[in-house]
Parts: sequence; structure tokens; C-alpha cells
Amino acid sequence: MASSRLKYLSLGVLVFQTTSLVLTMRYSRTLQADGPRYLASSAVVVAEVMKILTCVMLVFKEHSYSMRALNSVLRQEIAHKPMETLKLAIPSGIYTLQNNLLYVALSNLDAATYQVTYQLKILTTALFSVSMLGRRLGVYQWLSLLILMAGVALVQWPSESPAAPEKEVLSAGSQFVGVMAVLVACCSSGFAGVYFEKILKESKQSVWVRNIQLGMFGFVFGLFGMLVYDGERVKESGMFQGYNTITWTVVALQALGGLVIAAVIKYADNILKGFATSLSIILSTLISYFWLQDFDPTGVFFLGAVLVIVATFLYGYEGKQSPNPSRA
Repeated sequence: MASSRLKYLSLGVLVFQTTSLVLTMRYSRTLQADGPRYLASSAVVVAEVMKILTCVMLVFKEHSYSMRALNSVLRQEIAHKPMETLKLAIPSGIYTLQNNLLYVALSNLDAATYQVTYQLKILTTALFSVSMLGRRLGVYQWLSLLILMAGVALVQWPSESPAAPEKEVLSAGSQFVGVMAVLVACCSSGFAGVYFEKILKESKQSVWVRNIQLGMFGFVFGLFGMLVYDGERVKESGMFQGYNTITWTVVALQALGGLVIAAVIKYADNILKGFATSLSIILSTLISYFWLQDFDPTGVFFLGAVLVIVATFLYGYEGKQSPNPSRA
């Protein structure tokens, strides 16, 4: 009974995190406010700092709130193992790029289109798993990847619109930028995720310590990117220009979301994750249409979304049927 409750709690947490991050990020990037809009590069840096502090507190808790034990773990696992720590530089740099791209994507795409298109990370993760981890995919999984590609293609299918030509051109240009940002983010997510999984399998370090290492490099890369691309604006109005309650909510969801998923994922099987993804897509579509009012669904979009949801379930179903899919 307790296990069943934890499963449904996991489902609720996964749906809430996935949906709320996308919707609040989209809302924050389209909200008309007085003064300058917050810098996406700044939000990425602050999220990394928040992630590091949270992971340090989790390690602190794991060692019975002993400062001596915490100091010992951080020195032994990070300072005294520079080569192990440096391994995290590659996925960290890619994750930093991905986090910045998500802001670009949601500045140019509605939440529903973004949610469906971003499921292509299933495809990229599968391909990198095959090539880097020697994982074998079953027939249902390959079929699900084909259905996924077809679904995403339908979602991106151009719709007939009575809008003015200038607005239509601007909208098409923005959509292209958004879609390209999502596609690059999918590739980076797939590679970095599989690379990180490979590192975790090859070492016995705590996942929280590994996330501290990721966060350290992420902070450095993010800070460098912010100074290069937004350095002048930071000098003029400061790093926290345009921050408000919505901005801080987005930063917190981005920083803590991955850690929350890592904490509850052991209770959620593939089918439950499929439910979470499906519910998140449906909620994003409904809220984009009724609340944000930036999305006008078409029959082709709904067909594509249904194919993506079916592909998500099918991919998880095959994973459940084959308990040992890896040769490693």
C-alpha cells in the first residue's frame, strides 16, 4: 500500500515539475513588464548555485549533519580527485548550453509545441545509449522511435493562418529559431545524459557529489557565457535585472527539478514515466490555450501529439519487457 502511494506521489511530482517549469518559463519570457527583461544567462548561473547548495545540504544530511564528515567528503571526492572531477566538465558544459537553449526555445515557441518536440530527446538518448553504452533496443523500441519522429514532424507541420504577412513571416522566423533550439537541446540532452550515466556506472561516488561537481563546472561555464553574451547589460543594470517572483520560481524549478526527479525516479517505472509525460503534454496544451492564450491547436497538432504519447508508452513498454537490455 505504501509502495503504491509512493508511485502515485512520484507521478504527481514528475507531472508538476515538468509542466510547471515549461509553463512558468514560457510565461516569464513573454510577460510584458516595466523595465528590462531578466537575462536567461543569469538565471542559468543562479540555478547552478542553487543546485550546488542543495546538493551540499543533501550530502550534509547523508553524513548525519556532521560538518567534519562533510568537509572530509568534499576534500576527498572533489579536491583530491582532480581527474575524476574533470570528467564532469564535458557533460556540465553541454548541460549549460542546453539550459540556455531552453530559454531561447520557450521565448519563440508555445509551451505545448515545445513539450511535444522536446520528446525527441528519447530518440537522441536511445541512439547515444546504443553507441556509447552498447545497449540493444528491441523491436518495439525502434518502432516507438519511428512513431516519435512522425509525431514531432506533424506537430511542426505548417498551419494555414489568416494572419497578416508581416506577422506570419515574423512568426515563422521565431518558430524556426525555437525549433532549432529544441533540436540542439535534444541532442545535447541525449549525449550529456548518457555520458553522465556512463560516469556514474564507472565510479562509486554519491550521485549528490557528482551533481556538486557538475554544478561547479556549470557555474563556471554559465558565468563565462553570461559575461561574453550579456556582459554589457550586466554592467549597466546588474546581474539580477528584471528579476521578480516568477523569475525566482523558474530558477528554483530548473535548479531543483532534476534533483527531485533523481530522488523519486526509483519509485517510478517506465509506464509511470510515460503517464507523467503524457499528462504533462495534455496540461501544457490546455493551459497554453486557455490561460496563456498563445496556442491555437489544429487537428494535425493533436494527431502528432497523440503519436508522441503513444511512442512514449511503447518505448517504456519494451524496456519493461526486457529487464537486461545492456551487454555491459
